[in-house]
Amino acid sequence: MTRQDFLYKWFFYGLSLLPVWWLELFVLSRFPVLGATPMLLPLAAVAVAVLEGSVSGAGFGLAVGVLCDAVYYGGWGGMTLGMCLIGWGAGAAAQYVLRPNFGGCLLCSAGALAAIDLFRVAAGLFTGLGSLSGLLEVAVPEILWSLCFVCLIYPWYTWVRRRIVKFLRL
Repeated sequence: MTRQDFLYKWFFYGLSLLPVWWLELFVLSRFPVLGATPMLLPLAAVAVAVLEGSVSGAGFGLAVGVLCDAVYYGGWGGMTLGMCLIGWGAGAAAQYVLRPNFGGCLLCSAGALAAIDLFRVAAGLFTGLGSLSGLLEVAVPEILWSLCFVCLIYPWYTWVRRRIVKFLRL
């Protein structure tokens, strides 16, 4: 792959993140289910990591993490590093342990969302934001509601990947 092909590839992946971000921020945030709104940006990072591998997943996760820190309330910079590690882990899992298909993406997405909300619950307990049961009442519906959208995110990124391969004739 030439340098120009590499830049086109990641430009298109970055461009494909915009509808996902728009859907999360402007559409789904207005329809909470059980008081929770879904997180689609981590799902996008996991989907690209599953399709592209660990190193590419870490790079895309880093970019998505920067966007997450800019978009999500109370962002303190932890999502940048966290999404980089999640992208790396999901890509490595899809390369060496799981298959890079919908099932692998669903498992990696569940693990990523659980890790994010586990960290949020631990931070909430540490700062005295609420009780464990109260924080879990928000975290569990958020994970389950977000996992419903893997059915949209994974096919979207497989379609984008096919178009990139066709465009670049790889």
